[in-house]
Amino acid sequence: MSGDGLDTEPAITQPPRAFSLIVNPAAGGGRAGRLLGEVTSALSARGLEHHVERTRSLEHARELALAAAAAGEVAVAFGGDGLVGAVAGALKHSEGVVGVLPGGRGNDFARVLGIPREPAAACEVLVSGAVRSLDLGEADGNTFLSIASCGFDSEANRLANETQVVRGNLVYAYAALRTLASWKAATFTVKLNGGAPRTIVGCTVAAANSKAYGGGMFMAPDASLEDGLLDVVVVEDASKLQLLRMLPLLFKGTHVHKPNVHVERARQIEIAADRPFTMYADGDPIAGLPVTVRALPHAVRVIVPR
Repeated sequence: MSGDGLDTEPAITQPPRAFSLIVNPAAGGGRAGRLLGEVTSALSARGLEHHVERTRSLEHARELALAAAAAGEVAVAFGGDGLVGAVAGALKHSEGVVGVLPGGRGNDFARVLGIPREPAAACEVLVSGAVRSLDLGEADGNTFLSIASCGFDSEANRLANETQVVRGNLVYAYAALRTLASWKAATFTVKLNGGAPRTIVGCTVAAANSKAYGGGMFMAPDASLEDGLLDVVVVEDASKLQLLRMLPLLFKGTHVHKPNVHVERARQIEIAADRPFTMYADGDPIAGLPVTVRALPHAVRVIVPR
């Protein structure tokens, strides 16, 4: 297994083809819109046939992805993880191919795959990369790419989406600090693979298809996009000082060595709590608790670096 979560088996390669550039111009505080001209120039310089489709919503992005696949084009998501997740979800269990150009705040899916952060440089992956079948996660029928989490993370993600004070990926760290100030532990009930329920007093329960979320926080540092399993990360209750000290460790993935953090692997996880929480994934709300989350093995074809 290589360090990026992809195995080392020979990949399916594809010749260059036409690309439908599905862009959210507002992603990353307008970053995607500002860099759109640079991206189209980079695609033209590489001799790649392409056209631009601007999204009005995630549902519209799904429609554009399906249209691209029907036309034999690569559906290239140029925006944040939410847009990439919507495009990937639309093309799950199909022959459609997804390309990724990071244009949002967090860009965690691209980070894990090793796709360059600068979109123009990432265009080279569309030319020289290989197509791999990667796993997706699914929460009550809604698909996601990276990590679905609830509890402390629910409040932090909501604040990150609402704040206008901080821009860029630092917004997630800011939101976590804001959430910590008023956080009170919750009681979660968790069942793995339909087994006996467990009661946990804690902060967060996460079902990780990939390693990272929140702009470079490696919540599940050993998660793989190709093992057909979710890394289930549970953060049990701790003092606010202990939780504060844990936050920087998330950026290295070393928090998993703390005694109040537990990681297991499962095909499916059922989560309930003693108060209402919204589960977030890829930066957006995806389901309310109680929720059932499961892995979808080798569900979507994505162009990744060789």
